Amino acid sequence: MSKTLIIGASGQIGQMVTKTLAETDEAVRTLVRDKSKLNHIKSSGLDIVEADLENDFSQAFEGVDTVIFVAGSGVSTGADKTLLVDLWAAKKAVDYSKQANVKHFIMLSSIGADDPDAIASDIKPYLVAKHMADQYLMVSGVPFTIVRPGPLTNDEGQGKITIRRPDNLEEMSIPRSDVAKSTLFILTRDDLNGKIFELFGGTYDVDTVLVY
Repeated sequence: MSKTLIIGASGQIGQMVTKTLAETDEAVRTLVRDKSKLNHIKSSGLDIVEADLENDFSQAFEGVDTVIFVAGSGVSTGADKTLLVDLWAAKKAVDYSKQANVKHFIMLSSIGADDPDAIASDIKPYLVAKHMADQYLMVSGVPFTIVRPGPLTNDEGQGKITIRRPDNLEEMSIPRSDVAKSTLFILTRDDLNGKIFELFGGTYDVDTVLVY
């Protein structure tokens, strides 16, 4: 049976992905710093591993086929945590995945990670960290899909997206639930390895626009 490891499962998108997979009784392992944050998710197929991403967390990769990296330092932290989580922990996760012969690594990145200089932003350290993590994954030899959503909102998702970047930053936002739905769809596909998707709120169904 295949097993998916979700790194950052206690975050908002991570919880959405975990809950959906757990409800289908898929074999899921979650990596969190505090497992009590997942107490509300009940499933016989859910394996919760407690670990700090700033330390060694290689034990979580045993028997794993797919990795979903949705961890983030958070907007309230400084550049030090951004460096340690969004870059260094992501780099370690790629290394552990390579050692474990993971078949698919799905990286949640960010709009602007392709070129942190191109978008005027007060979160440039975060974009630089995401850029470097993405680049490391791309040359690692680990099969990957990178997801770069626009600004995240807590609006109710409609399952409608676009992968064409809008002209205005104000139109680039996307509900977190639609990012989670897109991630779950990518998880089911073997033909999206090597793809990089920018995601924005739109008018296209996830299962049609992410197939090309």
